Amino acid sequence: MAKKPPAKRSPREKREKVKDIFVARPFEGLIDETEWVALRELVPAASAPLKLSPELAAEAGDRAVTLATVLPMAWPAMHRADGHVFIGLQRHIQSGDVSRDLAAALIAALQTKPGQPVAVPALPGPGPRLQDVLADEGLKVTLHEGFDFWLAPDAADDPNVKASLERANESIYPTVRLSAAPSAYWCQVPDKAHVRWVLPDNEDAALDALARLAASDAIRLGEGTKFAGMFRAHGLLVPVWDLPLGPPAADWDQPLAEFAKRYSEVLGAGESLTAAERRARQGLLGRQLTLR
Repeated sequence: MAKKPPAKRSPREKREKVKDIFVARPFEGLIDETEWVALRELVPAASAPLKLSPELAAEAGDRAVTLATVLPMAWPAMHRADGHVFIGLQRHIQSGDVSRDLAAALIAALQTKPGQPVAVPALPGPGPRLQDVLADEGLKVTLHEGFDFWLAPDAADDPNVKASLERANESIYPTVRLSAAPSAYWCQVPDKAHVRWVLPDNEDAALDALARLAASDAIRLGEGTKFAGMFRAHGLLVPVWDLPLGPPAADWDQPLAEFAKRYSEVLGAGESLTAAERRARQGLLGRQLTLR
């Protein structure tokens, strides 16, 4: 008896299938995994040049490609009239694999003629990811006080563009990259200042280390600070500290360096958590934050 052909899935079923493919650490395998997470979750206005893989560069030709935290109207990508390609990192992602969606946006932008809108599929399906289309290099991040880097030199002459840019700039809060640890940022919102640090380690190991420090009252950054909690971002933990408003960002480099040393010393400790450390661990889990 001949086998029946498999039933065709409806468009809705196909969309749901793509959404079911969830990648917990989409940036894993990139040299600056923590920086990708920080730029997506912590930093309002920043950019970094991207170098394409040799294979994609051969197809794309001599194009400048830039990663941007945000693009106008939260576009996923744009190809300016001067040939410069931009990829937006902070955008609504439709599928469960951020890396795949960003790679699809990059490829779509490269295939779009300069100056034309970039059509990016909402659900790109299986295909190359960032790890496949980028050269194996770290990010050289530049923080910006405004989004002027979006524009070609003469674009700001357009009054509509100027008004849109001013509105976007109003949403930026002061942010400074700290030198004491990779992917650590100081920021100031209207009534608070924070240090946020994307930890590079396995989530369970990082949580155990934070629990050990919390149990020994060594988790703060110093007098007048408070460990506010932590949040999960793309498979990594991000501890957050509340700070006094007065001191500038540079004043927190030394306290963070000292904390990073304490964290490194207890990370991966062989012995099991003590009763006090287990209680601290549960307390940390109960203090998970929601960013934004």
